[in-house]
Amino acid sequence: MQAIKTVAEYMAEGRSPEILFWVGCAGSFDERAQKVTKAFAKILQHCNIDFAILGAEESCTGDPAKRAGNEFLFQMQAANNIAVLNAYEIKKIVTACPHCFNNIKNEYPQLGGTYEVIHHTQLLQKLIDNGKLKFEGGSFKGKKITYHDSCYLGRANDEYTAPRRVLEALDSELVEMKRCKKNGLCCGAGGAQMFKEAEPGDKEINVERSEEALSTGAEIIALNCPFCMTMIRDGVKHANREDDVQVLDIAELIAQAGDL
Repeated sequence: MQAIKTVAEYMAEGRSPEILFWVGCAGSFDERAQKVTKAFAKILQHCNIDFAILGAEESCTGDPAKRAGNEFLFQMQAANNIAVLNAYEIKKIVTACPHCFNNIKNEYPQLGGTYEVIHHTQLLQKLIDNGKLKFEGGSFKGKKITYHDSCYLGRANDEYTAPRRVLEALDSELVEMKRCKKNGLCCGAGGAQMFKEAEPGDKEINVERSEEALSTGAEIIALNCPFCMTMIRDGVKHANREDDVQVLDIAELIAQAGDL
């Protein structure tokens, strides 16, 4: 994979990137999510997309703070990010995190940050549709794949088509869970629940959701969110199925299918 330039490096050359890849906290620092970041970056480079990252100038969007009830901290974090984005005159942003996607798309405009924000599955669908991204099903051809709708891409932003269109391109068998699309079940991490202790109950939500995914008989559980990745992987491990069921982001599936 080629080195990825920062927006600052682009500006030093007197030009601007066509699109900013917002990596996000998980994609930057979480070891598992970093693999998704690399897979998506490889796809962008393969398709000759003119993109850059903010690098050290990127900070948390403030989503966890807002969901946990700290509106003041959220607005501080958002204001800092908006100042950086506006200074670079960023117009278009893509991210592999639905939380970042929802926050920047729907909540930053009130604070002075208005951009075209797209989720990585939406961009992947577009690249496949316009012929820029071509691949065979590869090792995924004919395999059973089930897809988990993340809350912030699905119910919060009504995007159910793009991820499924991308999975269809793998020439695999998509098997839906009973609770899917608008009736999908949260992985248990949203609303800042990722960062707090579990509340009293009979079963963890991620275990419930993982059991539902495993009950489809799928060999692969496809995801589009780093929060969901952590929760579903833990659920699969809880069921002692990590050796025979893969948990992969859609970008990883495409990168592997295209041998990138």
